[in-house]
Amino acid sequence: MVLWARDAVQARDIATRRENARYLPGIALPQGIDVTSDIARADGAALLVVATPMASLLDVVAAFAHLDRVPLVWLAKGFVAAPGFPANVALAHQAVMPRWGAPVGVISGPSFAEEVARGLPTAVTVAATDVAFARDVASQVRGDTLRAYVSEDLVGVEIGGAVKNVLAIAAGASDGLGFGHNARAALITRGLAETGRLSLALGGARETLMGLAGLGDLVLTCTGDLSRNRRVGLALARGESLRAIIGDLGHVAEGISAAPAVCALARHVGVDMPIASAVDRVLRAEVSVRDAVAALLAREPRAE
Repeated sequence: MVLWARDAVQARDIATRRENARYLPGIALPQGIDVTSDIARADGAALLVVATPMASLLDVVAAFAHLDRVPLVWLAKGFVAAPGFPANVALAHQAVMPRWGAPVGVISGPSFAEEVARGLPTAVTVAATDVAFARDVASQVRGDTLRAYVSEDLVGVEIGGAVKNVLAIAAGASDGLGFGHNARAALITRGLAETGRLSLALGGARETLMGLAGLGDLVLTCTGDLSRNRRVGLALARGESLRAIIGDLGHVAEGISAAPAVCALARHVGVDMPIASAVDRVLRAEVSVRDAVAALLAREPRAE
């Protein structure tokens, strides 16, 4: 197995230390993995797995374009900038599929990288443009502590993975303001409802959001202390600027870029997503965290 890193310095450091000291310190890399920055080492691969932030996915896909007959899956959760698509954003598979000759898909679900790397029990969902390929990937990633399920709803799985990051910012902000467990539960529940509406409008199945890639990932990201998006919300509630928050994180919080994309898509398809919209307005510094929550509470009651 070959692990390719875009940064040659980082690749050498991982190869020497046998650990990714920057992102997964203290986790030993299995001896069977060869680390390199030489893209030619991917020639002959039977499967490509991309583990980058969503903003880098299309660049990596372009770099490996000569291997477009090799099946491809990614781990990123979010939207890609895609001029020509509705609202100029797209789900990853919508942008990758036209330029890739082999099946493509995503591995999603409640899976903090640190816990997976430590071998703690985890369950994920695999969805792809070809269900047989999804089954094959699921069988390959299964292990003693990792269970993989297959879904035929690629749209729903990707929507769940993208929107939950935005909702986790809201949950973190609510907790940071001291609004308690009731408020957090309400945010998670109503957030799941608006995610389902968007998924349905884009061709996904609402029931997919009841699974690992929907409810499972949403609960984890909204409540887990390892959640970077939740930490963004907590920091916003403390009054910190978004610039400072991003600098302190040292990692990508996908909800920051996903928020405007979610809202743009929601407007395009006519779906009401008040929680995602509130997060977007806070990130744009158009409204304070406390005022955004007050506006949500002041909305007219409606049937659940």
